[in-house]
Amino acid sequence: MAGVTLHHVQVSCRAGDEPAAREFYGRLLGIPETAKPPALAARGGVWFRGPGCEVHVGVEAGFRPAGKAHPAFVVDDIDALADRLAQDRYPVTWDDAFPGYRRFYTADGSGNRVEILSRERSDSGAAARAHRDSLATTPSGREAQHEPHPVHDAAS
Repeated sequence: MAGVTLHHVQVSCRAGDEPAAREFYGRLLGIPETAKPPALAARGGVWFRGPGCEVHVGVEAGFRPAGKAHPAFVVDDIDALADRLAQDRYPVTWDDAFPGYRRFYTADGSGNRVEILSRERSDSGAAARAHRDSLATTPSGREAQHEPHPVHDAAS
């Protein structure tokens, strides 16, 4: 079908999870928050809009985090974002099953699955694998243990 584009993706959250959404989508991913139309603002939630993407985070009664369905964001510096997320105790799970891309999965502040990817450059394969492996272990060489995230794991 011609003329179809994606306007936005919506993920859900619990009532009161808007600060966690602002932290993840706004501060960490860098997508600017945008005002919701007044008729929709009363429902709760928060919207983000940046170049080429729009994310609506909506409050859902009986919320359960999405385990399979997810938005996928293409970023310029995947290693810097992986580092930032790991430093803030968000999970970073690398996956190399998508040819031509480097990618990892994480979870937003409500526990929803989120994919982060970037096009793989032919000259960066070894460096990318080394960086991924460095995030999978602690400085002592033990496998990294991701602590529960204080926002999204507390209400799970």
